[in-house]
Amino acid sequence: MSLYSHILVPIDGSATAERGLREAIALAEQLGSKLRLIHVIDDFPMLMEMSTISSFEGNLHKMRQYGESVLAKGLARASMAGVEADTVLSESTQGRVADVIVDEAGKHNCDLVVMGTHGRRGFSRLALGSDAERVVRSSTVPVLLVRSEVQ
Repeated sequence: MSLYSHILVPIDGSATAERGLREAIALAEQLGSKLRLIHVIDDFPMLMEMSTISSFEGNLHKMRQYGESVLAKGLARASMAGVEADTVLSESTQGRVADVIVDEAGKHNCDLVVMGTHGRRGFSRLALGSDAERVVRSSTVPVLLVRSEVQ
């Protein structure tokens, strides 16, 4: 049993999240850890747009399909590396994505969170917010941030 036997990996299909996934897979290979891949659908912006119910439902369906696709690709990558993994598709309607990630880590006894980050500073970080920073501040387990190659 390794120090990090259950690793949570948030993925969203971005190049940044892909770097986090690659790092998590490499760690899991070395440590014999199991990965839990999570994709969080943040539908709060759609609710705020005051879209029609049918438009909202259609968009939400597309977001779910996209999330399932992202998770399936991540699961396939882990499997190709011989790493055991499972997935969870979660929706955030009122909280922040970071809060969902931290809650998931606690619910499933994960002992490490590995996630990509853009590494933004200054105004761009303030303007765009940082789910990675919020996870670091809120998590009760260690968080490994993997910086994006593109700055």
